[in-house]
Amino acid sequence: MVYIFLAEGFEAIEVVTPLDMLIRAGIEVSTIAIGYEYLVKSSQGIPVQADDLFENTDFSDAEMLILPGGMPGASNLGKHKGLEALLREAMEKKIPVAAICAAPAVLGKHGLLQGRRATCYPGFEDMLKGAVCTESFVEKDGNVITACGPAAAVEFAKTIIRLLRGDEAAASVCEDMMFGRA
Repeated sequence: MVYIFLAEGFEAIEVVTPLDMLIRAGIEVSTIAIGYEYLVKSSQGIPVQADDLFENTDFSDAEMLILPGGMPGASNLGKHKGLEALLREAMEKKIPVAAICAAPAVLGKHGLLQGRRATCYPGFEDMLKGAVCTESFVEKDGNVITACGPAAAVEFAKTIIRLLRGDEAAASVCEDMMFGRA
């Protein structure tokens, strides 16, 4: 199972695009609210119904953890102690972790990018403690994927699919969605 975490003030496209594309690739995905409400509003005011609450979820089947950006969503993710512990455990167990936009700062805050190449939304580089910051659209370093912002949502999702299901699955989803025709 892939888990996407929703915190009040998330960036909508950074949740919906990966969610949609991973489902198209046949990957099981669950959205998890880190607060006490299933309905979580994006930074644009778009309400998204989470599949479950953090406190009710058993993450033992985690295949990947995904952190969307947006503000104050990323900041809210970074304050959640349960999520911090889960991220640390995932990194120890080599479970892939992905973060986009401002969310790589959550990984940086907790020292989880030490010595890794990472990218983020411009202006958050100082928060990627220990990372080798790049200006790449999407950066993959081992089991960690980071991306720079909303415009990278499709490439971010494609990179996640490629990591979890291979090049052919990623190409198939993009072909079915007609990417590359513009």
